Amino acid sequence: MISDRWLRVLAPIFLSLLIFVSACAPKQTSRYSDIQKETTRRGAPSAVVKTAEQGGTFNKFFPGSMGSYEVVPAQEKKGFAEYKINQDGKTVAMLTINDTLSLPSAAAKYKTSTEKVAGYPAVDQGTTATGILVNDRYQVKVLSRDASFTREDRVAWLQKFDLKGLAKLESAPASTTATTSKPSKAADSTPTLPRSSRTADSKPKLEFPPGLSPQPAT
Repeated sequence: MISDRWLRVLAPIFLSLLIFVSACAPKQTSRYSDIQKETTRRGAPSAVVKTAEQGGTFNKFFPGSMGSYEVVPAQEKKGFAEYKINQDGKTVAMLTINDTLSLPSAAAKYKTSTEKVAGYPAVDQGTTATGILVNDRYQVKVLSRDASFTREDRVAWLQKFDLKGLAKLESAPASTTATTSKPSKAADSTPTLPRSSRTADSKPKLEFPPGLSPQPAT
C-alpha cells in the first residue's frame, strides 16, 4: 500500500497534470463562430468605418434560389453581407457584397482591370474568386467552394445580382442643413439709424432762459 507520506507527495503532482491536460484540450466552437472565422480568412473587412453601409442594406441585391441551386444567408455585418450557394446538400460557392470604404485596397485593384462584367470592371482573385466593382465603391464577388463551380459559373452568377439597384445606392449627404438653412436676418434687414442721428431737414431746437421770449425781427 502507498503510505500517507507518498500520497502527500504525489497528490499535488497528479493535480497539476490534470489541470495541464484540461487546459490543452481543444475547445468546441459554435457553428456560427466557425462560419465567421472562415469568412474573415476570405478577406471580410475586419475594421469598419462609421460611414460604411449597413450589411442588411445589401440583402435585396443578392440573387435568389434557382434550379438545383439554393441561395441562403451566411453572414451579415456593417459594410458586408454574404450568402451561400448550396447544391445537393453541399456549399459550392459564396456570394458577397462589401463596402470598400472600410477596405480601400479592395477597390484599388480594379483600377488596372482590363475586363468588364455587366459593364463594371472585373478581376480574378486567385483561381477561385471573381469580383466586380460597382459605383467605384461596392465590391461584388463570387467564390468557388467546389471544383464543379467554374469561372464561367462565377461570371454568370455575378450578373444575377441586382447590379443596377446596387449602383443607385447612395449614402446620405454629410450635411443637409446648408441647403435648407434660412437666410440670415441681418442680410436682408434694413439698417436703422441710431436714435441720436438727425435727418437732413431737422433743425436744432433753441431753448431760452426763463422770462425771455423770442422777439420778432425788425
